[in-house]
Amino acid sequence: MKILVPVKRAIDYNVKVRVKADESGVDLTNAKMAINPFCEIAVEEAVRLKEKGVATEIVVVSIGDKSCQEQIRTALALGADRGIQIDTDQNLDSLQVAKLLAKVVEEEQPQLVILGKQSIDSDNNQTGQMLAALTGMPQGTFASEVVVDGEKVNVTREIDGGLQTVALSLPAVVTTDLRLNEPRYASLPNIMKAKRKPLDVKAAADFGVALESNVKVLKVTPPPQREGGIKVADVAELVDKLKNEAKVIS
Repeated sequence: MKILVPVKRAIDYNVKVRVKADESGVDLTNAKMAINPFCEIAVEEAVRLKEKGVATEIVVVSIGDKSCQEQIRTALALGADRGIQIDTDQNLDSLQVAKLLAKVVEEEQPQLVILGKQSIDSDNNQTGQMLAALTGMPQGTFASEVVVDGEKVNVTREIDGGLQTVALSLPAVVTTDLRLNEPRYASLPNIMKAKRKPLDVKAAADFGVALESNVKVLKVTPPPQREGGIKVADVAELVDKLKNEAKVIS
């Protein structure tokens, strides 16, 4: 079984995000970048399936300029076999990404595509579903458990009422949730080995996909500053403030 794992370069989740002065986006100057956390979970799940003998090859793909090769190499150090960079300096929306990934699926013919349910920068939660629609594959989203059983994959997913398990015929698309696994750390020997693993660079224009985005960012603003708390003398004062100042009760 071949598993395709798309990964995205995103700002490290430990970094405090700064908004540009003109509110056109997030200031990435000198910011630490990393694999999107949900994508890292997808890589870990693919590696675990390979360790169980279910998968034979793991292919990692990332879309962006040369800088995203760093995240591909990280995925290779975690256990992936080879990488593909789709080279573009354009800021693509979810649909354009899904169209490019659909072309990669057409070329690679993976039996399973595992990707993060969303990226922590845009939080769109769209690419996996769009990819499934474009390729005609069944989809299991928000996976908290993935079990491959012959020609099917059973995906346990978290829903509002609890857990739901869906059986999907392979090939299929699975998007990962936080409870699926805990990613490992790359060891130094594996980091060195990753430098020798194959990484192909392909131009986005060669895939024949229109890359003009239909999404326009109007403004990016930081969340409002949270005001400090106060102490109240008694319950009556608390109720009064909740009713007249906070207006959360009537």
